[in-house]
Amino acid sequence: MSNEAENKKEIFKYNMSFYYQSTIIYFVAFLLYALIRGEFVEDSFTLITRDPIIYFFAIIVLVSLAALLFNVYKNKYLAFDDKSLVFVNRFRTKEFRLENIVRIRISSSKDKEKNGAFRIVRIKLNNRKRPLVIRPYDYENGKDLLKKFQDIKSKIENH
Repeated sequence: MSNEAENKKEIFKYNMSFYYQSTIIYFVAFLLYALIRGEFVEDSFTLITRDPIIYFFAIIVLVSLAALLFNVYKNKYLAFDDKSLVFVNRFRTKEFRLENIVRIRISSSKDKEKNGAFRIVRIKLNNRKRPLVIRPYDYENGKDLLKKFQDIKSKIENH
């Protein structure tokens, strides 16, 4: 692929902030609980290891950390070029041609003042039974991604 074709691609990376935030919050809760449950005896700190809640918190932190690391490793993103929409991760790439799009439906925001984080884009394709469902705010620059889908929708309706 030439540099010109690479420059025309618009890339929207998957938003990882939820995974970072949840891992940090679970870890802080784990540390606070461990500090509260620990015993200070003669200027030393002893952790109560027979407490099942500590194990429960540790499992939650480990699962959250594993999910974070797996999603960082997957490196998901959505790419647009002039002729296609491409879903990319480390393991595979799925390309959908814009000419195969029958219709795009963008759910309307019930409260116009809100940020619209729950809006959904449904893309109906010729060669696919079920529509593609995308939440633009799951990606970085969600507002720009939503505008990109609205542009594509207007092109399809005018075509």
